[in-house]
Amino acid sequence: MTKRSSLLAGAATAALAATAAPAQEAFDLGEIIVSGGLTPVPEETYGRSASVVTADEIERRGITTVAEALRSVPGVSVSSSGGNSSQVRLRGGEANHTLILIDGVEAAAGDTGYLLSGFETGEVERIEVLRGPQSVYYGANASSGVINIITRKAEPGTHYGGSVEFGNGHSVTGFVSTRGARGGVRLSYTDSRDDGFDYSGEDGEDDSVERETLRLSGDFAVTDDLTLGLTFRRAQETSDYDTADSFAATADGYIVDDPVPFGTRDERAGEIWARYEMLGGRLTHRLAYQLTDNESDYSYGTPIETRNESFKYRLSYGLDGRPVDDADQVVNVLLERQSDSSDSNPDYDRQTTSVALEYRGTFDNGLSLQAGLRHDENETFEDATTWTLGTAYELPGGVRLHASAGTGVVNPSYFELYADAFGYSGNPALSPETNRGYDIGVEVPLAGHGTIDVTYFDETLTDEIVEVATGPGAFSFTNQDGDSERRGLEVEGEMAVTDTLDLRMSYTYLDATEPDGSVEIRRPFHEIGLGATLATFGGRGTVSADLRHVAGAYDDRFFGDYSTVRLPDYTTVDVAARYQLTDEVALTGRAVNLFDADTVDVLGYAGRPRSFYAGLDARW
Repeated sequence: MTKRSSLLAGAATAALAATAAPAQEAFDLGEIIVSGGLTPVPEETYGRSASVVTADEIERRGITTVAEALRSVPGVSVSSSGGNSSQVRLRGGEANHTLILIDGVEAAAGDTGYLLSGFETGEVERIEVLRGPQSVYYGANASSGVINIITRKAEPGTHYGGSVEFGNGHSVTGFVSTRGARGGVRLSYTDSRDDGFDYSGEDGEDDSVERETLRLSGDFAVTDDLTLGLTFRRAQETSDYDTADSFAATADGYIVDDPVPFGTRDERAGEIWARYEMLGGRLTHRLAYQLTDNESDYSYGTPIETRNESFKYRLSYGLDGRPVDDADQVVNVLLERQSDSSDSNPDYDRQTTSVALEYRGTFDNGLSLQAGLRHDENETFEDATTWTLGTAYELPGGVRLHASAGTGVVNPSYFELYADAFGYSGNPALSPETNRGYDIGVEVPLAGHGTIDVTYFDETLTDEIVEVATGPGAFSFTNQDGDSERRGLEVEGEMAVTDTLDLRMSYTYLDATEPDGSVEIRRPFHEIGLGATLATFGGRGTVSADLRHVAGAYDDRFFGDYSTVRLPDYTTVDVAARYQLTDEVALTGRAVNLFDADTVDVLGYAGRPRSFYAGLDARW
């Protein structure tokens, strides 16, 4: 059976299963931060720095991948080594210090970070980006922050539709959903292919990415107090890549066009949950089982399967006598058992038992508080305790002050713990890396037509795990002395200039250094985003333009003198248009990198050249 037929067969099976067990709790997404705590947090009371990219913004701006959407968010650095590998860093942290979730379930399995290659936005409802340490709520690897990609769920009534786009490749999405009085279910399927470009910049073979994704979600109220649900995601991806020449003389010769190498990924992830209310909703219980199972295979390697499994129980209580979902004073308790593993070695596994406590309070004087504490008991290495504190205060006139502080942890990797090959010996005595940070900001209304938010942040990474020599040709790992410092400024604003013209902007200044004062690589000093959307044809159409400028990024040479060099600054412009042919069907078009600027995020890898696309979007 081919991969395509296998995935479509899985879709049919999942659709039948959905009638018996539909997925996720329903919230008013316009008013809350779903990922902001152990339970959703009202936006105006959230003390941490956060950004939300909505489905409406994605649609109007013609954004087709999650990586593309994240490039316009302050505090986020996206570095792509071609189209098949995009790493995300928050506030200058390492890529594996940012936890990526899909519908609240960890996207990566084992100790690897998640590569946002080919992840399309056709079924994305919103993307929440929470900056700063989040380990109290999400455990290890949420040290620099969390990105939660939330997909569309069933809406009242029966709906179906899809979209198709052609250009430098194709993307086809179809969905069907239904919701009645007691529950709903949504099933979608996406087939996308990016024909790509030559990552080596030699005008050779185009390196493509092809991805199929099946999604299922549903929920069903068994009684007025008990709701059951599930989410399920299956994705299969094939991508081309080029090889590196460690003996290259220049960056232009480092990546070599090679038609042979390819990689595959098979991702399976989901959650089954139950929510039970007592005391009229004042006391709630939520029990969930989550599983992520990913398999990857590359031309010159051995297939590796990684797995992440967790059981979670959450108790929530409204302290002010009201139901939890409406209470101004809430306490949450989380108990969690998590394990992850890799079949590359039977010793490669980690287990953690955790308990977390959160208090949230909103007061009549405009003050809001959020505090949390977590303890992780690790079976293999040192235990960790993290904390967080956030506050928001709204002044007369709508000015909102917000501030937060806290700590996060990153667990040692399998290789760092257990290595016994290539001259390396693992160190089971390693401690988790620790990040402590704070931020303070102000959100100012703009004459009732928009807002601008300015935030200063300061974070320090300690106990960073580094390689050390233990003898001739022998190496191990240790927690190094000294601190890695990261500080900077984040600005985000939007304004409705007229009834038809909206403006937006983002800016990040980041100063990230190693303990010896050297610059951290792939973290630009400056990233600027400017955008505008104009409604046309009496509101039936929109035209959007986005400019992005990146300056002050560095990368290491993995050839020659192995020095650190500055990458060229660059500016790109993207344009998108949309026109409603009918109330249900829209015509779309977009141009990526309109002026064909040379872009480099990773030394030696060429960026995407100018590309054009056109499509149709239909929903009934």
